[in-house]
Amino acid sequence: MKRKFTTLLAVVTAFGMVLSGCGGANGANGAKTDEGAAGDAGGGQSQAGKKLEIFSWWTGAGEEAGLKALIALYKQKHPDTEIINAAVAGGAGTNAKAVLASRMQGGDPPDTFQVHGGAELNTGWVAADKMNDLSDLYASEGWSRKFPKELIDLVSKDGKPYSVPVDIHRGNVLFYNKKVFDQNGLTPPKTFDDFFRAADTLQAKGITPLALGDKEPWAAAMIFEDALLGTMGADDYKKLFTGEISFDDARVKDALEKTKKMLSYVNKDHAARNWQDAAQLMAKGEAAMNIMGDWAKGYFTTDLKLKANEDFGWVPTPNTEGSFMVITDTFGLPKNVKHPEEVKEFLKLLGSVEGQDAFNPLKGSIPARIDADPTKYDAYGKQTMEDFRKAKLAPSIAHGSAAPEGFVTQLNQVMTIFVTKGDVDQAVKALVQAAAQNGMKK
Repeated sequence: MKRKFTTLLAVVTAFGMVLSGCGGANGANGAKTDEGAAGDAGGGQSQAGKKLEIFSWWTGAGEEAGLKALIALYKQKHPDTEIINAAVAGGAGTNAKAVLASRMQGGDPPDTFQVHGGAELNTGWVAADKMNDLSDLYASEGWSRKFPKELIDLVSKDGKPYSVPVDIHRGNVLFYNKKVFDQNGLTPPKTFDDFFRAADTLQAKGITPLALGDKEPWAAAMIFEDALLGTMGADDYKKLFTGEISFDDARVKDALEKTKKMLSYVNKDHAARNWQDAAQLMAKGEAAMNIMGDWAKGYFTTDLKLKANEDFGWVPTPNTEGSFMVITDTFGLPKNVKHPEEVKEFLKLLGSVEGQDAFNPLKGSIPARIDADPTKYDAYGKQTMEDFRKAKLAPSIAHGSAAPEGFVTQLNQVMTIFVTKGDVDQAVKALVQAAAQNGMKK
């Protein structure tokens, strides 16, 4: 019990540090709890006290549309259940994770909550003994045959699954404005040298080469983790988190040098913008490129009504072709919730072909299931589904899949300083220290 309490305390402390670094939020503790979400899906007062509280950070861009599609589908199947959409605004869950930690510590868990597969789930909530084993649900729904094994491993600890993946996002994507590239005779960059040549050409013509919105530091952390993947390859990149390779490896320093140079091409107001603002710069042609996870694709097509392969194009970030920086949004069944049966029905929906094909085309992600209907996806979705089947998977640091939350928090602090000062040696030293403090050293 003492070990479990210590683990939970570490989780709460890390999330509290995240919250302290965030800007203003909506409502108490930053929560944007929308009990009218049931109304969005044709709901009303519940019968027999049936309720389902869904906790997430899906409040904007294509993600909110995807969540509403899931809620509408659930309401069709369970019209007597009241849905409470307890979404909390803040990119990458910066606010939501802190609110969740406070609720879990206080013995008030939401019925189900969004959590990234990997370390965020397993070294956080599962290690703290806060989640129910879903082995029976996986067996009854046949999910062990429908989700890729590597994905199931991301949501499992000691061979037991603890959450259900609803999507797959790719983190190593470079989006580009096709009109800007065509007008300047540029081809999409495949290597770091390609990127720097294109950026120099654009900058010489007064065009911002790379759009960045790092008001929340995870956006800059994503550029670094993609550079790490590009310099190390997927296999050695993953060894950083097992302690087999140290963060003082020469390739980590090389990745920081490349990140520093890439940051020299960004918009001057990057620290005042969020990721959507930066994506919009690229969409409007005010910047040529944007490195972001493919939730940006959902923003482009669902919110901005842009067309894939017409208004914008995409390639893997420099030197990462054949690798897939994987981020998966999942939901589980916390212990001691008020409505466990309603949660199980929601999880069944999330893991179904019907649920995944309703959600993912709007969000910009691809389905976690291997038997989803590819005809429901646009050119980007089809290509990404194919890449996912062939590529080497690498878990994201910035989104909590690769490393414990304490390391993620420290990485964000390192990147906040690095973006301003660009001190490579200082950053390496801080990363080595963070790895040691979070048990990532053999």
